[in-house]
Amino acid sequence: MFLIAQKNRIIWAFGDYPYASGNDLIRRVFDPGYTKMTNPIGALFGRSPIGPVQTHMVKAQSCICLLGDFLEASFSKDWQKAAEIQQAIRSIENEADAIKRDIRNHLPRSLWLPVARNDLLELLRDQDRLANRAKDIAGLMLGRKMEIPAELIDAVREDYQTNLSTSAQALKAIQELDELLEAGFRGKEANLVEELVIELDELEHQSDMSQVKLRSMLFQLEASLPPVNVMFLYKIIDMLGGISDISQKVGSRLLQLVAH
Repeated sequence: MFLIAQKNRIIWAFGDYPYASGNDLIRRVFDPGYTKMTNPIGALFGRSPIGPVQTHMVKAQSCICLLGDFLEASFSKDWQKAAEIQQAIRSIENEADAIKRDIRNHLPRSLWLPVARNDLLELLRDQDRLANRAKDIAGLMLGRKMEIPAELIDAVREDYQTNLSTSAQALKAIQELDELLEAGFRGKEANLVEELVIELDELEHQSDMSQVKLRSMLFQLEASLPPVNVMFLYKIIDMLGGISDISQKVGSRLLQLVAH
């Protein structure tokens, strides 16, 4: 494994090249006229996964946004529209899965990265859980044609908006990842990300409070609803709250990158 320093910093990254010495590699990078190595310079550098990771998070957030449209369709009992939105969520989730597979396939173990490979993969896994959560909620509600009691609609709508704000904050933090990389995971950019994650934690706390309120309201209605419906309503409430929990984990993963 060779590392090349430029202006007192390491530039990433390439695997082992048994047919060239370290000096050959350095001359190849900094002297365009040097042609001893037959490998093209592009072979030295692994493809950066940062942009694809950010794109993956955009896809995940798109699923969460569409979930709001799905909920509104379910509130009005427009199950045809709800089915169309559910299919749109599935389609975008599939696109996110394709990006995830591409990142994994192009992140060889020999690649030198300024972040731990496992940390990056764990971040990707948490982002993927956001897209899956939106797909699961829509799939469960559509499959059962779940009707939210009229008394709970406003509270569910408010709870969803709180969770949407949390995932949007997670996306905002992820969008700083490329700048964070350029800054070497320190300085003002690192401080900015830390501030974003602190705000994310506060939004997650607001989600917890919203969940408490929603469960309390449902408890008051339990006697008037079929027990099976009550069970699934509690499940949907928990799944909605999971959006904020997962978003907070995305933020925690970013802090891990900064710490490492």
